[in-house]
Amino acid sequence: MKFISWNVNGLRACVQKGFEDSFCALDADFFCLQETKMQEGQLDLQFPGYTSYWNYADKKGYSGTAVYTRHQPLSVTYGIGIDQHDHEGRVITLEMQQFYLVTCYTPNSQDGLRRLDYRMTWEDDFLAYIKDLDKKKPVVLCGDLNVAHQEIDLKNPKTNRKNAGFTDEERAKMTRFLDNGFVDTFRRLHPEDTTYSWWSYRFKAREKNAGWRIDYFIVSERLLDQVTSASIHNEIFGSDHCPVELDLELK
Repeated sequence: MKFISWNVNGLRACVQKGFEDSFCALDADFFCLQETKMQEGQLDLQFPGYTSYWNYADKKGYSGTAVYTRHQPLSVTYGIGIDQHDHEGRVITLEMQQFYLVTCYTPNSQDGLRRLDYRMTWEDDFLAYIKDLDKKKPVVLCGDLNVAHQEIDLKNPKTNRKNAGFTDEERAKMTRFLDNGFVDTFRRLHPEDTTYSWWSYRFKAREKNAGWRIDYFIVSERLLDQVTSASIHNEIFGSDHCPVELDLELK
């Protein structure tokens, strides 16, 4: 079973840059999107054999998530059930027979760390939400989690220590998340790999491969023996992020 996650940085813009071809070529069972930046009715993008689910932010042209799937979910939930967090279209949960699939676009702490305090609250509440799901069925979590966890996860760790996405506080929250029985699949399978998933549009960052790995597939530990591969498609363009992939052989 093949899962793809991609922060498209505006789906309408990405469609102009080959999104549909990439979608078809990747041929996933589940295709999760973050930062769709659109409202209902602004784009009707369907693919044969797939059903899609959308969570839109209240604010226009901001945030937003979507999931395309070939498999019928038992139920679909939008948000995490806390009003403070559920106006920005950041989370969709599909309950499947054997697992929960959660796609998430984690709030960015922003320039000057203006939203770091809010981010800390989000992290605590989101972990509680995922742990609650995990009590019932194992979880496959994917998305732009807006943190480079370790120094290996970005090109320039020393100069980014106090920048959004690599603060000690954000990294500690990721450590705590994983310590609660979850696994960063790419890092577990590729402990020394320096492939990145996001590059700034400035400074020719992608050309120089001065990137960050902030897009993840994280699974409940008890799913780890069913993971067959985890990869990053840095050959695919269309956004400042590239798609990431997880393959599971469910028992």
